[in-house]
Amino acid sequence: MAAKGGSPLLALGALGVVFGDIGTSPLYALHTAFSMEHNAVEVDTHNVYGVISMVLWTITVIVTVKYVLLVTRADNDGQGGILALVALLRRYLKGRHRLGMLVTVCGMIGAALFIGDAVITPAISVLSAVEGMAVVSPGLHHYVVPVAIVVLSALFLIQPFGTGKVGRAFGPIMLAWFITMAVLGVPQIVAHPAILASLSPHWALSLLLREPLEAFILMGAIVLTVTGAEALYADLGHFGATAIRSAWFWVAMPSLMVVYLGQGALVISHPAAVSNPLFHLAPPSLQIPLVVFATVATIIASQAVISGAFAVIRQAVRLNLLPRMTVRHTSTSEEGQIYLPLVNALIYCGVVALILIFRSSERLAEAYGLAVTGTLVLESLLFLLFAHLAWGWRWRAVGCYVLAIGSLELLLLAANSTKIFVGGWLPIGMAGLIFLLMVIWRRGSRRLLKRRGELEGMLPEFIAALPERNIRRIAGTAVYTHPNPETTPLALVRCVEDFHVLHEHVLIVRLVAMNVPHVPPVERISVDNLSSIREGIVHVTVRAGFADDQDIPANLRYGLSQHPELDVDLDSALYFLSVLTLRPAEVRHWNQWHQRLFLSMDRNQAKRTEAFHLPPRQTVVLGSELHL
Repeated sequence: MAAKGGSPLLALGALGVVFGDIGTSPLYALHTAFSMEHNAVEVDTHNVYGVISMVLWTITVIVTVKYVLLVTRADNDGQGGILALVALLRRYLKGRHRLGMLVTVCGMIGAALFIGDAVITPAISVLSAVEGMAVVSPGLHHYVVPVAIVVLSALFLIQPFGTGKVGRAFGPIMLAWFITMAVLGVPQIVAHPAILASLSPHWALSLLLREPLEAFILMGAIVLTVTGAEALYADLGHFGATAIRSAWFWVAMPSLMVVYLGQGALVISHPAAVSNPLFHLAPPSLQIPLVVFATVATIIASQAVISGAFAVIRQAVRLNLLPRMTVRHTSTSEEGQIYLPLVNALIYCGVVALILIFRSSERLAEAYGLAVTGTLVLESLLFLLFAHLAWGWRWRAVGCYVLAIGSLELLLLAANSTKIFVGGWLPIGMAGLIFLLMVIWRRGSRRLLKRRGELEGMLPEFIAALPERNIRRIAGTAVYTHPNPETTPLALVRCVEDFHVLHEHVLIVRLVAMNVPHVPPVERISVDNLSSIREGIVHVTVRAGFADDQDIPANLRYGLSQHPELDVDLDSALYFLSVLTLRPAEVRHWNQWHQRLFLSMDRNQAKRTEAFHLPPRQTVVLGSELHL
């Protein structure tokens, strides 16, 4: 996919989707920094300067330098995200099996961590906004949790209907939100201009050297200021690098710098305001509108994370890291919005459970950060490997990256590792479960493919034996979907051996997942005549990227116009699916619980008729049984 341009409309859209999460971090980041470990960091002028300096330079190094200037250049035909980067790296690792496996495992772990983070982000974002009610009136504190659950329930309930129309307002709303934060921050900076001294990195270094333990604790909260940075890369395909850079440099980054400086100035003047500095920036008469506005902004940020989770899961399915899932398209645009019912339900249950367990953004922050920093480090590893192989970065350039960016990310990871026993185990546990499912699915799929091939038999031998069989040719076209080009579809074997019939035209269709997001139409279809013209059996390969729609009838119709040898009537064609009923192995080949889990995932896969857009009235399912 060609890179998109940098039009103002695209930049405006990027504000709503790409920077929604990082744009709402001022709601809770500074408050969390000074409340961690029972207020371990004292609120005084030098500490505030140091904390603000750490915030500003963490944003600069990780978001600006790493993602906006460097990582967004490592696009996979315009697409981004850790799995897109893995698919891109595979092109440069042909023949390096062990390194390729390591890259895939890193991608699997990173994707799992991203999903774990996607469960926490909506909870902490919306809670932090609704907690503004307690600033307006302390008596409203008891309503924070119920209101947050109601707001998030409404958000997840509208997912099946799509958010396209509402999404058009995301950009303008977030533009207004960033402007509002900047406007709130300016008066405090004017009243306390000395806060501008924290723009110098020496204040951050001074705090690290003067109070190393406190500074280390602070790093566990500082990471909250860059939440959403990894989603910036994942959303690359929707807006393009130019639009993302424009939105960041012209709006998001300046507004964040101003609001954090303003919060720092306020906290120095009024230390009690550290309990919720963003809402205390506003005069009392504007606090209620600000609470409403903040809630809307966090809903937008949560929507971006949910959409990102849908996209990552679909990429994982297309790369055969997870079983097929039901995917519904909720828009008709080229990229389109997608909705995964199962994923939506699981994330919703996780979000509600977190709110009920932790009940405040301050406590929830204790579970936040470990998954984010893990993703940051893994993406840096994969990016450096890509830069070395594809761009020819020498070890000196790699060393500079590690020193300037990698060391900071490792420090953030180490600081957040201390949260493992106070809540950090939650996202890691969720990510570990998802990674386990990926490993079992990949392992089981490979074993299934091998056993299935033994059952199917070789396709050339099957075709060569057709003239000797007592079969009846019937009019019409039969389409057999089959993943292995060397073996015979089981449904075809059943038709010939059990029913003794063979259609006049037979298309064996193989769907190949490519390591690119989109395959150009002219490269999507290839045809191989497997037998004599008399037998009428043709092998069709359909190549689809991990962001392409796997619509087999539509691809075949396109193939008809490009390949004259496909002179068949698809309107009346029958689509045959080979379905295997899997049974446990009579002799254990791997742990029994692994086997049961794989069989459960296989049974609960989405139907291929839906995944491949096959017409139900023209689809025939023929089954067999296989012991793993």
